[in-house]
Amino acid sequence: MVIIPAIDIIDGKCVRLTQGDYAQKTIYNQQPLEVAKMFEDAGLQRLHLVDLDGAKAGTVKNWKVLETIASKTKLTIDFGGGIKTNTDVDIVFNSGAALVTVGSIAVKDKATFVSWLHQYGADKFLLGADVKDEKIAVGGWLETTDVWIYDFIETYVQQGVQQIFCTDVSKDGKLEGPATELYKNIITKFPKLHFIASGGVATVQDLEVLQEIGCSGAIVGKAIYENRLSISDLKSFI
Repeated sequence: MVIIPAIDIIDGKCVRLTQGDYAQKTIYNQQPLEVAKMFEDAGLQRLHLVDLDGAKAGTVKNWKVLETIASKTKLTIDFGGGIKTNTDVDIVFNSGAALVTVGSIAVKDKATFVSWLHQYGADKFLLGADVKDEKIAVGGWLETTDVWIYDFIETYVQQGVQQIFCTDVSKDGKLEGPATELYKNIITKFPKLHFIASGGVATVQDLEVLQEIGCSGAIVGKAIYENRLSISDLKSFI
């Protein structure tokens, strides 16, 4: 199982939100590059970089942060937040991301997302699904749809998507443990999927359970910044 540390960006700074609420924001570091280098020095190879300004604005904003980290580390970076147009996708790839992370557009504008899969290659995208009671949530979790998570995944697996991460809205940023049962169900239904857990990880035991049930990766954020998980804890999974 690959550990994928997360850096969330607002105003160029490394922050975390609780349950996607911009009013519940904590700034952890003014320099995201410092944080990224710490992860790289520890031997981690992936980075989940989220442009929260972009997510709110509906267009990529913090691509300079991506460019800096991509040019000054060897991390394999997935970048998301506000990617709505071909121009956004091009900016993200040109700024050094290995993968473009998409969420809302895959729910709201399937035709556009499918066209990107064909144009750039399905292996270049990381699909994120925010879930509330097994239904997809969009718009910074403010809006729950009627789309069942399993139907959503099936749709895009058929289009060639290979990597999907799933965040249970009720768990994210609360350090109360991941949505293990949901993840088990997804992995059982889609055994060939490169499935990445996201949200709620607080302890080494959480990571061990995720590894045990067959997750290919785990995105870890707040637990690192709140010192619940140390870098040496993460090293045992490298």
